[in-house]
Amino acid sequence: MLSDILAAVDRGDFAALVVLDLSAALVTVDHDILLQRLQTSFGIDGTALKWSQSYLTSRTQYVRRGTARSTIVQLICGVGPILVIMYTADLVSLI
Repeated sequence: MLSDILAAVDRGDFAALVVLDLSAALVTVDHDILLQRLQTSFGIDGTALKWSQSYLTSRTQYVRRGTARSTIVQLICGVGPILVIMYTADLVSLI
């Protein structure tokens, strides 16, 4: 990529690099917005949408170290990589 940018600059062309940092995306995806996007962008509805909602609803987590355990908290955001891809699929059209 650097080679392509340098070659463009050498030719006198304009070169730009846009970087999108998704490192925190797995833990910041809002479940309600994700469900809306699954329905509107991907046409997921009916049983499949209810299954997705069931998967995302009432999820909890805690931290355990040895025999000590933290308080259980309910998760209101965060998903796996595939759902992050679906969540961010519309970014190009928004930009």
